[in-house]
Amino acid sequence: MPVHPLTLSRRSALALSAGGTALAAMPAWARAAANDHADLATAIDAFVQQAMAAFPDQPALSVAVVRDGQAILTRGYGVRKMGEARRVDDRTLFAIASNSKNVTAAGLAMMVDEGKVKWDEPVRTYLPGFTLSDPVIGERITVRDTLSHRAGFGLGAGDLLFWPNSDRSREEVMARVPFVPIQDGFRAGYHYCNLMFVVAGEVLAAASGQRWEDFVQDRILDRVGMTDTVPMASLADPQKSALPHARTGPPLRYQGPMRPIADSIAAIWNWDSAAAAGGICASAVDWSKWIAVRLAMGALPDGSRLFSEETAKEMWRPNVIVTSSEGPTAALPGRAIASTYAMGFQVQDYRGERLISHGGGSPGGISATMLIPGRNIGFAVFSNAEESYLLRALRSGITDICMARTDFDWIADSVRRDREGIEKSLAAAVEIDAKQAAGAAPSLPLSAYAGTWRDPWYGDITIEARTTGRGRNARTGLYLSFTHNPALQGPLEPYDGEMMRTRFPDSREEDAFITFEIEDGRPVRATVKGVSPDIDFSYDYQDLKLTKV
Repeated sequence: MPVHPLTLSRRSALALSAGGTALAAMPAWARAAANDHADLATAIDAFVQQAMAAFPDQPALSVAVVRDGQAILTRGYGVRKMGEARRVDDRTLFAIASNSKNVTAAGLAMMVDEGKVKWDEPVRTYLPGFTLSDPVIGERITVRDTLSHRAGFGLGAGDLLFWPNSDRSREEVMARVPFVPIQDGFRAGYHYCNLMFVVAGEVLAAASGQRWEDFVQDRILDRVGMTDTVPMASLADPQKSALPHARTGPPLRYQGPMRPIADSIAAIWNWDSAAAAGGICASAVDWSKWIAVRLAMGALPDGSRLFSEETAKEMWRPNVIVTSSEGPTAALPGRAIASTYAMGFQVQDYRGERLISHGGGSPGGISATMLIPGRNIGFAVFSNAEESYLLRALRSGITDICMARTDFDWIADSVRRDREGIEKSLAAAVEIDAKQAAGAAPSLPLSAYAGTWRDPWYGDITIEARTTGRGRNARTGLYLSFTHNPALQGPLEPYDGEMMRTRFPDSREEDAFITFEIEDGRPVRATVKGVSPDIDFSYDYQDLKLTKV
């Protein structure tokens, strides 16, 4: 995922960001810990507990650390649901979201080894008739491109086809792919794109003769011995899962107190239609086995191989630059000279060494996988809340412990950034409400905006006039519905002139501004954007181009 200013949303879970001012240094014992398995596990365990103490609203974490092919730490911390006593352990399931992407890439690597797929073969070789809104790109896009975020789509393009929980099947999502707009040149730059991983999953299905989830279960999870893990959130037993938590306001999403937001992972995160991009739920014990396979370049403990060393190396070969800079400074000790994306993993320099990583974010959960191949060490952190600065502290702090670096206090720096981010977001919320209070009235009666509004890739959004109350208490207002996302339904209020804003009753979701274009005295077109400055990128409202039907 691209590097953005860190905010209280899942977007920050998908990029390794370093920075801030060095405060108190990491304890000195962390330096020696990197030389011994037991000491390293003890140091990381202590650091995780310190981090959780600094972020007391975090319900639970699960951590897996692997060194030299051995799981030296797998542990759960905290409770599966706030207000309840049941604790998580190293077998508890967490939504790992976009960490699923490197599993999809590995499945395609297996097909490459079997001669059934070629990385640089066009997608339409395996999916005849495949095309995109730019037919030239549709003709040329390859399997490698689908795994590298370089097709030319904008950030999060097409995510509303499955986010938030949608009623569309995978087949229906694929049918809409040719209509999703492309905003950049082909292979011209990096834009995080879940949609193309859905396509990659369908290439895997076509090449293997199995549905993505069946291939992952039969050919990967079963063979690696990942007995807890499920390929889709709908298969995650709530009794074995860490339940999602988030801040849902007031005044805006990502603000206010932490609270449980669902009684199962799938209730808020059902990506079965996009499972290849983010559907897997895993335990620390199981993910430690996966980390061991990735560090062993595809080799399994019994001496057999899941995929070849050649394809393992190819999956880590950079395909597109994510960011570049002048490198680390005293204030930015982990800043990369070059951060790149390969296939299902981000590859960068970190403190002079190669770091392979990926993040994952779902409503109510974030995760990270970090591999340091030069040290044969890898670790993962799973969370059941959206405390993104806590994850930042753990990502970089544990990496530093593994590298015997003690010159930066990631916990204190992340706490400071968290506090500053909250202050900025609360100020923005006040400004948003003030603008509405001072806003001009719409130029037309509210009933004029009612009707069916259609977007070429999403489909229909309906707006209807609704009257509530009786007699003198009767009030007429507008009600908006995204027809394929049940949670995105609620009142539509005047904001400023031809701009209106939603008020979705489901506070777990993000409100939107809708701006209408008037021609000949009637609204004919409309554009959409998010209300909150911290909005998650998967609410890709900005790609909607609505026309009144």
